[in-house]
Amino acid sequence: MGSVTRGTTNPNRLRRMDRWIAATHGAALRRAQAPIAVDLGYGAAPWTAVELLARLREAVPRVRVVGIEIEPARVAGAKPYEREGLSFRHGGFEVPLEDGARPALIRAANVLRQYDEEQVAAVWERLCARLAPGGLLVEGTCDEIGRRHVWVALGPEGARTVTFATRLGSLERPSDLAERLPKALIHRNVPGEPVHAFLRDFDRSWAAAAPYASYGARQRWIRTARALSGDWPLADGPGRWRQGELTVRWEALRPRG
Repeated sequence: MGSVTRGTTNPNRLRRMDRWIAATHGAALRRAQAPIAVDLGYGAAPWTAVELLARLREAVPRVRVVGIEIEPARVAGAKPYEREGLSFRHGGFEVPLEDGARPALIRAANVLRQYDEEQVAAVWERLCARLAPGGLLVEGTCDEIGRRHVWVALGPEGARTVTFATRLGSLERPSDLAERLPKALIHRNVPGEPVHAFLRDFDRSWAAAAPYASYGARQRWIRTARALSGDWPLADGPGRWRQGELTVRWEALRPRG
């Protein structure tokens, strides 16, 4: 189920998302009886699936990663990279796993960006329905080398949070991340929509925190996040802010209408 995407990818592109998953979902993966993580739509090369396994195993030694691609030639090209704990399968949004297994994690990066906004809700619902109890879907978009990334985290009940992540040294203003909003939000960055108001406030808080730039971009980002937390329901704290991340409750950014 689904359509063939461009398949462009680069090594180390999804490092920010991987590290966030390991930090925030690692405990749930460790509790799973047979933790399976799916790299859905990994693209023309298998680098992201290989890296996901390496990063998750630092937190969850028993985890297995399955790369799923809708283009058969990409699956054939990935087969030589299979190893213990890593395999590749042909499929799409139906997430076909052996013996009907349900994954504890589905990561879909730079996949829905190539679909219409009207298709997103149905795809989210289908993927969430495939999750194991306590499972997580992470769906988002990043630039070509992974400096800027925005993703939505969803559970079986639906969307939970939106995370903004960046290489702080490359950031001029937080609204630069707007071009990497996931498909559910990117067309909603207009006046009257919550995500537009959030990015406006994000920029204002960043500007107000300019004096902290003398201590480094990280300290400026942390100060910005503290200011934002007075008006927006942030779901993380300084430990993640220090990584150049900021996570907001989905309800605060949910599109209107």
